Amino acid sequence: MSDEILIFGHKNPDTDSICSSIVMEDLEKKIGNKNCKAVRIGKINKETTYVLDYLKLGDIPYIEDIKDEQKVILIDHNEASQCVDNIESAKILKVVDHHTMNFKAPYQLYYRTEPVGCTSTVLYKMYKENNVKIEKHIAILMASAIISDTLLLKSPTTTEYDKKVLEELEKIAEIDINKYGLEMLKAGTDLDDFSAEELINIDSKEFEKSGIKFAIAQVNTVSIPDVLKRKEELENVIKNEISKKELSLFVFAITDILNSNSEIIVLGEKSEVVEKAFNIKLEDNRAFLEGVVSRKKQLLPDIDKNI
Repeated sequence: MSDEILIFGHKNPDTDSICSSIVMEDLEKKIGNKNCKAVRIGKINKETTYVLDYLKLGDIPYIEDIKDEQKVILIDHNEASQCVDNIESAKILKVVDHHTMNFKAPYQLYYRTEPVGCTSTVLYKMYKENNVKIEKHIAILMASAIISDTLLLKSPTTTEYDKKVLEELEKIAEIDINKYGLEMLKAGTDLDDFSAEELINIDSKEFEKSGIKFAIAQVNTVSIPDVLKRKEELENVIKNEISKKELSLFVFAITDILNSNSEIIVLGEKSEVVEKAFNIKLEDNRAFLEGVVSRKKQLLPDIDKNI
């Protein structure tokens, strides 16, 4: 067993998952836990690459699995299906998250989740509680995570505290949040060189309820029609994903970050769940959802309660 503490977010990591892992490493080291390291368990997306390049930080180490009794800290997730392979063999020391709790452990640990728009919002509070100074690059990392998860404060997941924290981080970071944020979000919408399989896995999360397994994937764009040009190709890889992972439902949301709407492609034997959840009729496996931009706040809750 290694004494090193690995800090990581979920599979198919988004900007919050990566940035908050780096931020958590910084906080842990400053409160005395020197032997810790931020790592990733999935491919970094273009939006996050923009942030890391902006700060000249480079990549963070990738791990595929962990050894027995490996000490870990989980960031931005708490479900085994979204975690590293063989997480059940790890010694989980802490969880810092902002999602619904779906977690059990046969031992005591530090567990922190709050109903805010982003994990970095929680981490900001932890810095303050521990009287740890937030350095400029850490402020930019946290601001980037909040911008990403709240779509520049436009998402319904945004809380008043997220707004307050982002305002404070803007001062420390010494950047124009709106200008920087829009450039960052736009960087993440460049989808041209992604394969269809990569597109549906850029930001995909799996869930299970009453023995029914389903996935909700999402991509951000400034042009929904451009993504829909590849609909047939996307449907083929979604069908393969359903078969491979024995899913009953796969929802692929194409979200317009400028106009705050989504087009969804829905496949699987439980497709009627989505029709019931949003009071819609799927036409050719797709539907337009006006004002829907959040998986956590808008897509998942209505789908979950109709399964």
